Order: sequence, then structure tokens, then C-alpha cells
Amino acid sequence: MNVEFVEALNELCKTRRIKKEVLLEAIEQALMSAYKKNFDSNSNARVTLDAVTGEVAVYAQKKVVEQVENPQLEISIDNAAVDNKYQLGDIVEVEVTPRNFGRIAAQAAKQVIVQRIREAERGVIYDEYIEKEAEILTAIVLRIEGKNVFVDLNRTEGVLEPSQQMPEEEFHVGDRIKVYVMEVNRAQKGPQVMVSRTHSGLVKRLFEMEVPEIQSGVVQIKSIAREAGYRTKMAVYSSDSAVDPVGACVGQRGTRVESIVNELRGEKVDIIKWSSDPAEYIAQALSPAKVVGVFVNEHEKAAKVVVLDNQLSLAIGKEGQNARLAAKLTGWKIDIKSQSQMEESMGV
Repeated sequence: MNVEFVEALNELCKTRRIKKEVLLEAIEQALMSAYKKNFDSNSNARVTLDAVTGEVAVYAQKKVVEQVENPQLEISIDNAAVDNKYQLGDIVEVEVTPRNFGRIAAQAAKQVIVQRIREAERGVIYDEYIEKEAEILTAIVLRIEGKNVFVDLNRTEGVLEPSQQMPEEEFHVGDRIKVYVMEVNRAQKGPQVMVSRTHSGLVKRLFEMEVPEIQSGVVQIKSIAREAGYRTKMAVYSSDSAVDPVGACVGQRGTRVESIVNELRGEKVDIIKWSSDPAEYIAQALSPAKVVGVFVNEHEKAAKVVVLDNQLSLAIGKEGQNARLAAKLTGWKIDIKSQSQMEESMGV
């Protein structure tokens, strides 16, 4: 190896963002292994790589003794004490660089460099995608293995596990879908990106992309409750009294919410107006049911809700879904009664 090698190494470290000291140390370790494998497996040696000239040298570390019994590990006092520098028991370094070590060293260095380039690329990709956590990416379905769906995220792959797939959603190779980046982990073969189609963050990000008023900060998404593939409830608030937060999210003739529903394969999305008044907020959350009255218990954060008799099933929803999502959206325990049930319990 020579000066050209060092110059190439410097350029590599610069472009690939690899620390030169770390790379040189790794190369020296590889050279040491190569020396022991090809020349002397029993010697106590070290290999140096000059960071300026690129010259490689091997030094055997030998103990100064009266009489040599093991030439690989020992050197006589007569040979060591040429300049009276060493005494018995000292460790002497003697250069033992083999004549043809350069070719082997170059091959070993190349293997280390290739490995470190791969590691560096994986590191760069990890850094890129860790910044995309909680974001939406457009992905293309690459392959389907069992129930896992692997998607192309441009520079790496994402994994869509069964638990993160919407019910009855079918995928085909080549499908273009929107996914939510849940988590990015380091892995031996590169970053492992876990993506989701069921996370409530997917709905949040879709509205942020679709609604300019949310992008500008005028309209805020206060809370989202989702049962993926079936229904989502989203509470929104406007800091500008002139802007209707629900209308902004729905869009003219429902165009904005419609595009999001299409992306979610027909999942219903209820958009309600957030309120700092718990009773009003809970009543809104039970939409589309019409609420007659809400009685809140601040201490227990529980509410009794009264609806007209013909609105009870609507308020509760199929298999309790509407009531369940409303409770999740507001963070309150909700007990729903029809007007006749409430009157009966009161003895009216």
C-alpha cells in the first residue's frame, strides 16, 4: 500500500462520513489477523499502517532472555543490547514484515473498507429514516411473505406486520400505499423500519397533508380515536373564530375528507368540534346521535349521557363502537341512557 491508498482512504472517509481513526484501527486489526493466518499464528506481534505514507510494517514483540528457547517470543540479550538499551526481561520490538505481505495486506484492507462502507451506508440510512418516525411515506409493495408485507421506501424496506394491516385489506405486488412510520431499529443488515396502516397517526398526518388550515396552524387536531378499517373520530379546534374547523377538514362538497377516506379504503371518519366544556365535548363526540343532556362528574371524570329513545342504538353504535370511540376520544367514562331509562331510574 502507498500514498495513493492513503489519499483514496481520506476521500472515502470524507464522502462516506467514516472516522479515519476508526477505519485505520479496523484495518490494522485485519492486517494483524491476516499476518497470523498466513505467516505466524503463534507470534506476539503488532501491525502498523502509516497514515501518511501508507506503509505497512509488522513488529514482533520479544522478551529479552539469557538463552533463547522460543525464537518467536524471545530474543537473546546479546542481540537486543546492541546499544545497551535493553536489559533482561524487557520487551523488544523487532520488525519482521514478510516480503510478500503487501499483497495480502491490500486484500485484507479492501475487505475491511468494503465492510465499513456498508456499515456507514446503513448508518446514514438509519439516520435518515429515524427522522421520519411519526411521518407518512408513500410505499410500493415489494413482496408478501406469509402475512407480512414488505414495502419499498426508496432507500430501504419497510415491514407491515399483520397487526398493522387494516382488516380485510388486500395487497398485491406493485400496489402504491401510504404508510405511517412507527419505529426504526438498527439491525445487522440495515435499519428495520416498522410501518403501519392502523395507527391513528396515519389519519392525523393525512389530514395535515390535505388541509392547508392545519398546515398553517389555524386548525388543530386535538384528539383522534380510531378502530382501523371501520371508524375514526377526530376532534378539531380553530384558533380563528372565522374558520370552521370541521368545515375546513371536510372541504368543499366533502372533497378533502373523501380523499382521505379513499386512502383508508372506505373507513368512516367523524370530524367533531373540540370544546373545553366537557359536557359539550362529550355530546359532540357521540355524533351522529343527538344528545338531550350530559351530567359530568369531574372528580371521577365520568359522564351520564341522556339521548332520545330512538337515538340510543345510534349513540351506542354497532357493537358499542360509537360509545367506545367517544370515550377514547374524550378520555371520559361515558354511560349512555335513553330518556325513558333515565326517567324510570328517577321514578318519574
